[in-house]
Amino acid sequence: MTESAAPLATGPLGMRLLAFDRLPEDTRFDREPVGYGLVALWHAGLLLLVHVRDRDCWELPGGRLDPGETPREAAARELAEESGQHVAPERLHFAGFARTWLPDRPVLRGALFHAEADERAVFEPTPEIAGVHWWNLRDPMPHGRLQTVDAYLAALVRP
Repeated sequence: MTESAAPLATGPLGMRLLAFDRLPEDTRFDREPVGYGLVALWHAGLLLLVHVRDRDCWELPGGRLDPGETPREAAARELAEESGQHVAPERLHFAGFARTWLPDRPVLRGALFHAEADERAVFEPTPEIAGVHWWNLRDPMPHGRLQTVDAYLAALVRP
């Protein structure tokens, strides 16, 4: 990585948020194509975070795009898989593109979406996700680390 500007936020696992671009959702990038989708899901002023087991980290629900999948579809799918919360893709509000870097990996772009949950779904732990937490963006997490890059992104779209 050869970035000269200070990152907007840094995370506990070396992640750096290099930029957040509020561009149209259908923007295409020649370099660094969009590779993941994230959802900032809110309910009664609280943000949903998932605890990723292998990173021992609280993060926004989200993940990589499957072949042929749009970032919006990936975000809705990952939200359901990781938290049990179901929000139809068309109910997700597009916010912009995060440009992120992790050590020993190429720079990636991710699409950030946000939505308001009608209710809190029952969560069942999975091999990937140990728990969910509805967070007020202030209090300490119950255990594990907070992905501060995701907290920064969520604050950008806080209702």
